[in-house]
Amino acid sequence: MQSIRNNSLDPISISNWRWAHFLDETIKAFSIFQTRPYPIKNDFLVRESFFGSSSNPKKVLLETWGLKTEKIRQARCACLQAGEITSVMNLVITPLNNYDLPFFGADFVTLPNGHLIALDLQPALKEDINHTQDVWDKLIPIHSKWQSSLPSGGGIPSEARRYFSPAFLWSRIPLGEEGEKLISHIIKPAFDEYLNCFLELVRDAKIISKERSLKILNGQKEYMRYRAEKDPARGMLRGFFGELWTEKYINHTLFDLK
Repeated sequence: MQSIRNNSLDPISISNWRWAHFLDETIKAFSIFQTRPYPIKNDFLVRESFFGSSSNPKKVLLETWGLKTEKIRQARCACLQAGEITSVMNLVITPLNNYDLPFFGADFVTLPNGHLIALDLQPALKEDINHTQDVWDKLIPIHSKWQSSLPSGGGIPSEARRYFSPAFLWSRIPLGEEGEKLISHIIKPAFDEYLNCFLELVRDAKIISKERSLKILNGQKEYMRYRAEKDPARGMLRGFFGELWTEKYINHTLFDLK
């Protein structure tokens, strides 16, 4: 039976979802703020499909959690579980553009050949020192502490580099006991420190000028357009849910600031 969720703040109900701990920690961290549901259409709050053979179908379930606050335009998490094949957490937090703040991004994906881990406070204006310096001063020591204990994630496409900070934590972690230890002892505390750093920045942020706000907005829109155009989950989502639904979900829910 498909989960019933009435708004984006209702709990995620995917059983055995691999990344549940991280969304739980996010929800706890946001408890210090006054939160409201982020408007997400019912068709995107919960989506169910099946894959595999007709004699042995496997269920795939996607649920979308979201909120907004006085300073956060949208915090949303796409949560997907496809049997034992794939488990995904795609969490992006977008501040309101009248605060000089970065994005928070966490993309954790389990595939048959391992876990992909991406974690960052991503700049809206990477070349603007007033936008980045304070963030990077706080974040780079956190990154240095944890990245050195993780396998490399490999190269980053040149066109993507402008959307990541120097503290981009990026790793490919094996399945099995070794991977579980890395997730428990490295990824969990690293995630907490990145998130706490971000929320401290949010807490302390002051409203900026209208001119500055417009510049931040333009940077945010450029980032969102890039993410929507290059979303690596597009092929997987199309396979599970169809092209039309997938394009609406990517462009009007996941990356809806155009």
